[in-house]
Amino acid sequence: MFADYHVHSNFSDDSTCEMEDEIKKAISLGIDEICFTEHVDYGVKTDLNCNYEAYIKEFQRCKEKYKNEINIKLGIEFGIQVDTIEKFKEDFDKYNFDFVILSCHQVDNKEFWTYEFQEGKTQQEYNERYYEEILKVIKKYDEYSVLGHLDMIKRYDKFGEYPDENVKELIIEILKHVIEHEKGIEVNTSSFRYKLADLTPSKYILKLYKDLGGRIITIGSDAHKDEDIGHNIQIVKDELKKIGFKEFCTFEKMKPIFHQL
Repeated sequence: MFADYHVHSNFSDDSTCEMEDEIKKAISLGIDEICFTEHVDYGVKTDLNCNYEAYIKEFQRCKEKYKNEINIKLGIEFGIQVDTIEKFKEDFDKYNFDFVILSCHQVDNKEFWTYEFQEGKTQQEYNERYYEEILKVIKKYDEYSVLGHLDMIKRYDKFGEYPDENVKELIIEILKHVIEHEKGIEVNTSSFRYKLADLTPSKYILKLYKDLGGRIITIGSDAHKDEDIGHNIQIVKDELKKIGFKEFCTFEKMKPIFHQL
Protein backbone atom coordinates (compact mmCIF):
# COMPACT_ATOMS: atom_id res chain seq x y z
CA MET A 1 0.00 0.00 0.00
CA PHE A 2 1.39 3.34 -1.14
CA ALA A 3 -0.54 6.17 0.53
CA ASP A 4 0.02 9.89 1.10
CA TYR A 5 -2.01 11.09 4.08
CA HIS A 6 -1.24 14.80 4.27
CA VAL A 7 -1.96 16.77 1.11
CA HIS A 8 -3.05 20.40 0.54
CA SER A 9 -4.60 21.86 -2.59
CA ASN A 10 -5.76 25.36 -3.44
CA PHE A 11 -8.51 24.98 -0.84
CA SER A 12 -5.72 25.71 1.66
CA ASP A 13 -4.57 29.31 1.82
CA ASP A 14 -0.90 28.40 1.32
CA SER A 15 -1.37 26.33 -1.86
CA THR A 16 -2.28 27.25 -5.42
CA CYS A 17 -2.26 23.69 -6.77
CA GLU A 18 -5.45 22.23 -8.23
CA MET A 19 -6.72 19.10 -6.49
CA GLU A 20 -7.04 17.31 -9.82
CA ASP A 21 -3.40 18.01 -10.73
CA GLU A 22 -2.27 16.45 -7.46
CA ILE A 23 -4.45 13.42 -8.06
CA LYS A 24 -3.01 12.97 -11.55
CA LYS A 25 0.51 13.19 -10.13
CA ALA A 26 -0.34 10.63 -7.45
CA ILE A 27 -1.70 8.23 -10.08
CA SER A 28 1.45 8.66 -12.17
CA LEU A 29 3.53 7.67 -9.13
CA GLY A 30 1.51 4.55 -8.50
CA ILE A 31 -0.02 5.84 -5.28
CA ASP A 32 -2.95 3.72 -4.13
CA GLU A 33 -4.58 6.23 -1.79
CA ILE A 34 -4.38 9.95 -1.17
CA CYS A 35 -6.00 11.97 1.60
CA PHE A 36 -6.59 15.69 1.24
CA THR A 37 -6.16 17.57 4.52
CA GLU A 38 -6.98 21.23 3.92
CA HIS A 39 -6.12 23.85 6.52
CA VAL A 40 -8.52 25.28 9.08
CA ASP A 41 -6.94 27.57 11.69
CA TYR A 42 -9.41 29.63 13.67
CA GLY A 43 -8.15 32.62 15.62
CA VAL A 44 -5.36 33.65 13.27
CA LYS A 45 -6.45 33.42 9.65
CA THR A 46 -10.17 32.76 9.90
CA ASP A 47 -10.95 34.59 6.64
CA LEU A 48 -8.44 32.40 4.77
CA ASN A 49 -9.68 29.04 5.99
CA CYS A 50 -10.86 26.25 3.74
CA ASN A 51 -14.26 26.80 2.13
CA TYR A 52 -15.83 23.52 3.18
CA GLU A 53 -18.65 23.49 0.65
CA ALA A 54 -16.40 24.22 -2.34
CA TYR A 55 -13.77 21.76 -1.07
CA ILE A 56 -16.22 18.89 -0.61
CA LYS A 57 -17.89 19.57 -3.97
CA GLU A 58 -14.55 19.35 -5.80
CA PHE A 59 -13.52 16.35 -3.71
CA GLN A 60 -16.68 14.47 -4.67
CA ARG A 61 -16.23 15.33 -8.36
CA CYS A 62 -12.64 14.08 -8.36
CA LYS A 63 -13.44 11.01 -6.30
CA GLU A 64 -16.07 9.95 -8.84
CA LYS A 65 -13.91 10.80 -11.87
CA TYR A 66 -10.88 8.83 -10.65
CA LYS A 67 -12.61 6.09 -8.69
CA ASN A 68 -11.11 3.34 -10.84
CA GLU A 69 -7.57 4.70 -10.58
CA ILE A 70 -6.98 5.79 -6.98
CA ASN A 71 -8.71 5.92 -3.60
CA ILE A 72 -9.29 9.50 -2.45
CA LYS A 73 -10.17 10.23 1.17
CA LEU A 74 -11.75 13.32 2.70
CA GLY A 75 -9.53 14.73 5.42
CA ILE A 76 -8.93 18.02 7.18
CA GLU A 77 -6.13 19.59 9.21
CA PHE A 78 -7.40 21.34 12.31
CA GLY A 79 -4.90 23.90 13.62
CA ILE A 80 -6.42 23.94 17.09
CA GLN A 81 -5.71 26.12 20.08
CA VAL A 82 -7.44 25.72 23.44
CA ASP A 83 -9.59 28.81 22.82
CA THR A 84 -10.79 27.63 19.38
CA ILE A 85 -11.88 24.09 20.29
CA GLU A 86 -15.62 24.84 20.18
CA LYS A 87 -15.47 26.00 16.55
CA PHE A 88 -13.76 22.78 15.53
CA LYS A 89 -16.34 20.70 17.37
CA GLU A 90 -19.02 22.35 15.23
CA ASP A 91 -17.10 21.64 12.02
CA PHE A 92 -16.47 18.02 12.91
CA ASP A 93 -20.14 17.42 13.68
CA LYS A 94 -21.19 18.97 10.37
CA TYR A 95 -18.96 17.09 7.93
CA ASN A 96 -18.24 13.38 7.43
CA PHE A 97 -14.47 13.27 7.43
CA ASP A 98 -12.46 10.10 6.92
CA PHE A 99 -9.43 11.55 8.68
CA VAL A 100 -8.56 14.51 10.90
CA ILE A 101 -5.05 15.76 11.59
CA LEU A 102 -4.81 17.74 14.82
CA SER A 103 -1.97 20.24 14.53
CA CYS A 104 -0.57 23.10 16.56
CA HIS A 105 0.39 25.96 14.23
CA GLN A 106 0.08 28.81 16.72
CA VAL A 107 -0.36 29.47 20.43
CA ASP A 108 -2.21 32.45 21.90
CA ASN A 109 -3.00 33.47 18.30
CA LYS A 110 0.71 33.94 17.64
CA GLU A 111 2.14 31.98 14.73
CA PHE A 112 5.43 30.11 14.71
CA TRP A 113 6.50 30.76 11.12
CA THR A 114 6.46 34.54 11.70
CA TYR A 115 8.40 33.99 14.96
CA GLU A 116 5.86 36.14 16.80
CA PHE A 117 5.19 33.32 19.26
CA GLN A 118 8.88 32.82 20.02
CA GLU A 119 9.57 36.54 20.47
CA GLY A 120 10.40 37.53 24.03
CA LYS A 121 10.73 33.90 25.21
CA THR A 122 13.74 31.75 25.86
CA GLN A 123 14.21 28.62 23.78
CA GLN A 124 13.11 26.54 26.75
CA GLU A 125 10.01 28.67 27.31
CA TYR A 126 8.62 28.50 23.79
CA ASN A 127 9.39 24.80 23.38
CA GLU A 128 7.68 23.91 26.64
CA ARG A 129 4.73 26.19 25.91
CA TYR A 130 4.26 24.54 22.51
CA TYR A 131 3.95 21.03 23.98
CA GLU A 132 1.84 22.29 26.87
CA GLU A 133 -0.69 23.69 24.41
CA ILE A 134 -0.93 20.37 22.56
CA LEU A 135 -1.46 18.55 25.84
CA LYS A 136 -4.17 20.97 26.94
CA VAL A 137 -5.97 20.62 23.62
CA ILE A 138 -6.04 16.81 23.50
CA LYS A 139 -7.34 16.68 27.07
CA LYS A 140 -10.34 18.74 25.92
CA TYR A 141 -10.80 17.59 22.31
CA ASP A 142 -11.00 14.00 21.11
CA GLU A 143 -12.38 14.10 17.55
CA TYR A 144 -9.16 13.60 15.62
CA SER A 145 -7.18 10.76 14.06
CA VAL A 146 -3.52 11.67 14.51
CA LEU A 147 -1.32 14.46 15.85
CA GLY A 148 0.35 16.22 12.94
CA HIS A 149 4.11 16.89 12.75
CA LEU A 150 4.39 16.65 16.55
CA ASP A 151 7.71 18.49 16.95
CA MET A 152 6.99 21.11 14.25
CA ILE A 153 8.34 23.91 16.48
CA LYS A 154 11.82 22.74 15.45
CA ARG A 155 11.23 24.17 11.97
CA TYR A 156 11.10 27.65 13.44
CA ASP A 157 13.83 27.72 16.05
CA LYS A 158 16.52 30.32 15.42
CA PHE A 159 18.64 28.87 18.20
CA GLY A 160 18.88 25.42 16.63
CA GLU A 161 17.23 22.19 17.65
CA TYR A 162 16.09 22.02 21.26
CA PRO A 163 16.88 18.54 22.66
CA ASP A 164 13.89 16.21 22.94
CA GLU A 165 15.26 15.02 26.26
CA ASN A 166 14.59 18.47 27.73
CA VAL A 167 10.85 18.13 27.08
CA LYS A 168 10.70 14.35 27.42
CA GLU A 169 8.16 14.29 30.24
CA LEU A 170 5.74 16.53 28.35
CA ILE A 171 6.13 14.45 25.20
CA ILE A 172 5.56 11.22 27.13
CA GLU A 173 2.40 12.63 28.70
CA ILE A 174 1.12 13.59 25.25
CA LEU A 175 1.93 10.19 23.77
CA LYS A 176 0.38 8.29 26.68
CA HIS A 177 -2.83 10.26 26.26
CA VAL A 178 -2.86 9.65 22.50
CA ILE A 179 -2.40 5.90 22.99
CA GLU A 180 -4.94 5.65 25.79
CA HIS A 181 -7.56 7.34 23.61
CA GLU A 182 -6.76 5.16 20.58
CA LYS A 183 -5.41 8.02 18.49
CA GLY A 184 -2.17 8.15 16.53
CA ILE A 185 0.65 10.33 15.25
CA GLU A 186 1.88 11.07 11.77
CA VAL A 187 5.32 11.10 10.22
CA ASN A 188 5.53 14.19 8.03
CA THR A 189 8.06 13.97 5.21
CA SER A 190 8.36 17.74 4.89
CA SER A 191 11.37 17.31 7.20
CA PHE A 192 13.36 16.54 4.05
CA ARG A 193 12.17 19.70 2.29
CA TYR A 194 12.95 21.80 5.36
CA LYS A 195 16.38 20.15 5.49
CA LEU A 196 15.94 19.13 9.12
CA ALA A 197 18.48 16.81 10.69
CA ASP A 198 15.86 14.23 11.66
CA LEU A 199 12.40 12.97 10.81
CA THR A 200 9.28 14.86 11.91
CA PRO A 201 8.65 13.85 14.60
CA SER A 202 12.15 12.77 15.48
CA LYS A 203 13.26 9.15 15.72
CA TYR A 204 13.60 9.74 19.45
CA ILE A 205 9.89 10.61 19.71
CA LEU A 206 8.89 7.79 17.39
CA LYS A 207 10.79 5.29 19.54
CA LEU A 208 9.12 6.67 22.67
CA TYR A 209 5.76 6.22 20.98
CA LYS A 210 6.54 2.63 20.04
CA ASP A 211 7.96 1.76 23.46
CA LEU A 212 4.83 3.16 25.11
CA GLY A 213 2.68 0.87 22.96
CA GLY A 214 1.75 3.22 20.13
CA ARG A 215 0.61 1.52 16.93
CA ILE A 216 -1.45 4.03 14.93
CA ILE A 217 0.85 5.91 12.60
CA THR A 218 0.27 7.62 9.25
CA ILE A 219 2.73 8.98 6.70
CA GLY A 220 2.16 12.17 4.73
CA SER A 221 4.14 14.46 2.47
CA ASP A 222 2.42 17.69 3.59
CA ALA A 223 2.47 18.53 -0.12
CA HIS A 224 1.27 21.95 -1.21
CA LYS A 225 2.16 21.36 -4.87
CA ASP A 226 2.02 18.32 -7.08
CA GLU A 227 5.78 17.83 -7.28
CA ASP A 228 5.86 17.00 -3.54
CA ILE A 229 3.19 14.30 -3.62
CA GLY A 230 4.52 11.03 -2.17
CA HIS A 231 7.88 12.60 -1.36
CA ASN A 232 10.22 10.20 0.49
CA ILE A 233 7.36 8.12 1.87
CA GLN A 234 9.23 4.89 1.16
CA ILE A 235 12.29 6.21 3.01
CA VAL A 236 10.09 6.90 6.04
CA LYS A 237 8.65 3.39 5.86
CA ASP A 238 12.16 1.98 5.96
CA GLU A 239 13.04 4.16 8.95
CA LEU A 240 9.91 3.07 10.80
CA LYS A 241 10.85 -0.57 10.26
CA LYS A 242 14.30 0.12 11.71
CA ILE A 243 12.67 1.57 14.83
CA GLY A 244 10.56 -1.57 15.13
CA PHE A 245 7.19 -0.61 13.68
CA LYS A 246 5.55 -3.28 11.57
CA GLU A 247 2.46 -1.42 10.36
CA PHE A 248 1.18 1.97 9.26
CA CYS A 249 -2.39 3.20 8.85
CA THR A 250 -4.85 4.65 6.42
CA PHE A 251 -8.32 5.74 7.57
CA GLU A 252 -11.95 5.19 6.60
CA LYS A 253 -14.68 7.16 8.38
CA MET A 254 -12.29 7.97 11.25
CA LYS A 255 -11.31 4.32 11.77
CA PRO A 256 -7.70 3.18 11.29
CA ILE A 257 -6.89 0.47 8.75
CA PHE A 258 -3.56 -1.25 9.33
CA HIS A 259 -1.14 -2.15 6.53
CA GLN A 260 2.19 -3.91 6.61
CA LEU A 261 5.22 -1.68 6.21
